[in-house]
Amino acid sequence: MPPFELVTPATVDEAIASLRAIAGSGPAVIAGGTDLLLDIDDGRTAPGRVVSLRRLPWRTLDWTDGALTVGSTLPLRSLEDDPDLPRRLPGLWQSVHAVGSVALRHRATLGGNLGRAAPASDLIPMLLALDAEVDLVGPDGSRRLSVDAFIRSSRRTTLAPGELIRSVRVPESRPSAFLWQRVRPANDISQIAVAVAFSPTRPGWSIAVGGMPPRPVLLTDVARRLGHGRPSEELLRDACDRASREVGLASDQRASEEYRRRLVGTLLGRAVRAVVASGEVPS
Repeated sequence: MPPFELVTPATVDEAIASLRAIAGSGPAVIAGGTDLLLDIDDGRTAPGRVVSLRRLPWRTLDWTDGALTVGSTLPLRSLEDDPDLPRRLPGLWQSVHAVGSVALRHRATLGGNLGRAAPASDLIPMLLALDAEVDLVGPDGSRRLSVDAFIRSSRRTTLAPGELIRSVRVPESRPSAFLWQRVRPANDISQIAVAVAFSPTRPGWSIAVGGMPPRPVLLTDVARRLGHGRPSEELLRDACDRASREVGLASDQRASEEYRRRLVGTLLGRAVRAVVASGEVPS
């Protein structure tokens, strides 16, 4: 592994100051390190400084008025073990549980996953379907934006220089489901992942698909076709067919385009039926 300067600031101000430009390759931020350290070890990136967030007071989880706020450095395993999560946001629990292995989830974080913005992230599609928001803090203060606006493309976000992800907020509890397809569940990344949620306040459906570049995407038009409640089988079949045709997919070493298109429709149908089976979607 190439050498770098490791900085472990104790305050948010110190962390922001540590991200100022340095000579050579710029600084990198580490939360859990399950992705970044592999990139450094393999030579895909060579930061001159690595800023660790482990001492910041962001390993938090809070439920207030139905909204969930997760600190960016909270390990996924702590989120997965929250007793309210499977009941209030089952799809988010399923997506967290889908990440790697138990050992990896003890290190990986929600903030780190968002910051790395991998196209095959299992968490980003579910956060998109749940209308999640990201709280950022930086030299110019704080700001909040949707996950959809935060993710630009593969490994690219709207983080400004010196900004950090402080927390992630899901605005309300929603019946939801997350399904994926892989060759080896614990070791591979998803060939396709489908996230579905139903909002009781709008009301309406949200659908997001991940597992392919350049980034996970919301299928707004497809979701609109499901209506404002429990869809008929005819409406559901039409939505699944449109999703299979309209999602921008391609072949790679993990799966062919044709296989992915079949998966999108199949997983979408199963996910919607799972949400309907919860009994929380009105007729």
